[in-house]
Amino acid sequence: MVGHQESTAEGDAGDSRTPTFWRKTLTAPAPFADESSCQCRAPHEKLTIAQARLGTPVDRPVRVYADGIFDLFHSGHARALMQAKTLFPNSYLLVGVCSDDLTHKFKGFTVMNEAERYEALRHCRYVDEVIRDAPWTLTPEFLEKHKIDFVAHDDIPYSSAGSDDVYKHIKEAGMFVPTQRTEGISTSDIITRIVRDYDVYARRNLQRGYTAKELNVSFINEKKYRFQNQVDKMKEKVKNVEERSKEFVNRVEEKSHDLIQKWEEKSREFIGNFLELFGPDGAWKQMFQERSSRMLQALSPKQSPVSSPTRSRSPSRSPSPTFSWLPNKTSPPSSPKAASASISSMSEGDEDEK
Repeated sequence: MVGHQESTAEGDAGDSRTPTFWRKTLTAPAPFADESSCQCRAPHEKLTIAQARLGTPVDRPVRVYADGIFDLFHSGHARALMQAKTLFPNSYLLVGVCSDDLTHKFKGFTVMNEAERYEALRHCRYVDEVIRDAPWTLTPEFLEKHKIDFVAHDDIPYSSAGSDDVYKHIKEAGMFVPTQRTEGISTSDIITRIVRDYDVYARRNLQRGYTAKELNVSFINEKKYRFQNQVDKMKEKVKNVEERSKEFVNRVEEKSHDLIQKWEEKSREFIGNFLELFGPDGAWKQMFQERSSRMLQALSPKQSPVSSPTRSRSPSRSPSPTFSWLPNKTSPPSSPKAASASISSMSEGDEDEK
């Protein structure tokens, strides 16, 4: 059995179905090969890919090795390691990371140093063990030391160190298992983005407190970047003011719409009430007519009855004198002569009474 699996199995003897090194890998960083007892102690027979895919042997996991530089560890690296981990039903993934000396010699300068790259691999969930200072070209002694069954890498020929393909002898031995590259992401792509937008990132770090010396920026460029940062701040303020003014205008428009709607509702209500009071059939007209009729009744005299009861005359009293001189309302004089004749007759009657 794998020593790492044996050392952790003691703490979980109740469940023999699930290897406990899986759980430790997910809850703690993967161990370094030179600092742990992760040594394969079981007999190590040579396996074919067909046997490994069938899940044999049953007494140990298939030991798969993947190596690389892993600078600026990204999702493309993680996906490659995931493929290597899931090649077979029961596998143990060893990841070799080359040192700074080898990398700078054969590939070029790295952004992260070797300690940072080692540590990044330890915290990938698919990695069971990390081998530091891995060789650039795999030797039989290295494969035997770590009991490696298969090597996983993309199938593109990797020319380096004077060889057209550093994995050629592994492929010829039947120990190579290809994985697929993730398109659109690589360490070179990330570095290209940074170089392309260098001014943006230099200004960003100056704004965050880094000095021009730390960024290796000249005095003139520093002043230029700081001036550009000030211009960007002013633009941002203007943009914020514009957005706030737009929000204010929108709020005013919403309130004006509400006010207009309320005004329309109130005006309709007022007009309706007005028509109810002063319209052709309004209550005010009816009330006015009622009050007018009452006033007319109060102002007009009451008519006397047609026939009044006859009073009984007292025998002691003389009959009331008859005033014949009063003009008859119903028969006015038809001419001036008649009027003068009537006046003279009235004067004669007065003299006789005297």
